[in-house]
Amino acid sequence: MRPPSPTEVVAVTDDYEHYEAVVVGAGPGGAAAAAKLADAGVETLVLERGVDAGSKNVSGGLIYAEGSAPYTVDDLFPDFREEAAERPVTEYYLHNVSGRKVKTFDLTSLHEHDTEWCDAVLRRPMDSWLADRVHEWTRETGGGLLTDVRVNGLLREDGKVVGVTCDEIEPITADFVVAADGVNSELARDAGLMDWEDPSEWFQGVKAVAEMPAEVIAERFDVREDEGVAHLFSGSLFDDVRGGGFLYTNAESLSIGTVFHLDSLVEERAEPHELLDNLLTHPLLARWLGDDYRELEYSAKLVPDSKKVAHPAPHRDRLVLVGDAGGQMQAQGPIIKGMNHAVTAGALAAEAFAEAKLRGRPETAGARYEERLHDTGLMDKLRPRRYRAASALGERDAVTDALDTVLKSSVGRLGLRAARGRLERLYSSPFMAMTVPDTRTPYVTLPTVIAEELGEEVTDESEVEPPSLADRIGDLTYDTDVGNPHIRVLDNSWAASGAAVTACPVSALDFGGGCYREETIKTDGSEERVVSLDTQPCVECGTCAIVADTEWEHPRGGKGVEFKQG
Repeated sequence: MRPPSPTEVVAVTDDYEHYEAVVVGAGPGGAAAAAKLADAGVETLVLERGVDAGSKNVSGGLIYAEGSAPYTVDDLFPDFREEAAERPVTEYYLHNVSGRKVKTFDLTSLHEHDTEWCDAVLRRPMDSWLADRVHEWTRETGGGLLTDVRVNGLLREDGKVVGVTCDEIEPITADFVVAADGVNSELARDAGLMDWEDPSEWFQGVKAVAEMPAEVIAERFDVREDEGVAHLFSGSLFDDVRGGGFLYTNAESLSIGTVFHLDSLVEERAEPHELLDNLLTHPLLARWLGDDYRELEYSAKLVPDSKKVAHPAPHRDRLVLVGDAGGQMQAQGPIIKGMNHAVTAGALAAEAFAEAKLRGRPETAGARYEERLHDTGLMDKLRPRRYRAASALGERDAVTDALDTVLKSSVGRLGLRAARGRLERLYSSPFMAMTVPDTRTPYVTLPTVIAEELGEEVTDESEVEPPSLADRIGDLTYDTDVGNPHIRVLDNSWAASGAAVTACPVSALDFGGGCYREETIKTDGSEERVVSLDTQPCVECGTCAIVADTEWEHPRGGKGVEFKQG
């Protein structure tokens, strides 16, 4: 993917509207930063490109409150759990799958490690609720929140960042700019702090929200109104792609999805929607999904692998990165945490600017923010040293092949049977979760062999019939940005951009719709395999920006896909 050219403004900027702080993006990280800035009396403007906060956002999603975190979302928004969350998650299970055989581990103790509480959430209602409070609080300091505004780059003067440029309004100058614009952050790329070069540094998540009344959830999952369950899935049901699946109980719906290493998805030429369907139709889920499965929404997004991309110094000039924009998404084995880290980072960034302003040195806010990320231990969670030590050896192909050979052998299987009483404890260890290398061994080989040797046969039959990809795409809401395509294919050859056809969650081989399609062009007696593009059904996940030779940017404010669940 070729990044956009930095926006250079070498001019006097006194004529531009000025705010002490501009926050780009009204997700959890941006909301936390804005709330903390407003609390410190900082004049703050929040810019959100969606029609409403949350309309562009997707997550699994669970939000945690960690005991060790200096800030949690309910610290900043006291009524959050009662008014913005779906359901507390009180049980946490991992299912190792091989065919119909399943071995389940109770990982609730890992889930509760350093956890004050954890709730399932849906991003559209959650982010909109946060935005209402942020708008009210920032207005009191002379700012506010604007939706339908796409920030397209950084405003510079004499080579230094002094504000932001937008599609819909004039440039804005600020003493402090918070980029909370998500995993596809154009500001992070414009500043040269993040790039989209290596698929191994990213995950792709695909998700379905399924309707289910509260009383049915209570019956099928054996929970009360103040209880909820998280289920994780790994093993053979995902066609050897490194990753896994999840199912979370919401108030009156289920979030069901899959998350895979993007490089593995490309290597296996796997279709994301088909991998999701593998999970939805597995007999294990029959007991929960029943025969009345009804999808409310299909969605997808990229997820940064913080172990590899979390920026240890996420700032430049007046700019700081928070949340996914800075790679702050912790996905380490069964530990999946992102929104809570975005909240912490947003609050720390605001705190750093408030202190820098008080001391009369606002230009030091970025360095103070960096210092807080490390001093509070957040960066150690995102980039654990033990993982870096283990991966140096463990992620070599020869080591992976050797481990897989041993595990599949009679000796390895005997060892697993002998260790059956200790496996659940090992999986529940935070130390192990933050150490395990990202190879097919923990995602595919080990859980498959565990299920084969220790699992029990599932006798239920699935009656779930997932919607077709065409129906899923058609049920989404779009406002097409006519005449302003946000993706351009720079090289439409199959060699350069063919991976987008299968990796794109709204495209597939031999499927006539979707974003990316394969075509054979005949000219002068020769044939050429090429890729064509239709941006109308795009879910704006950004996958093709990494796996294809494209120029990618967000649609203008209010345009493109609009998620109702998220």
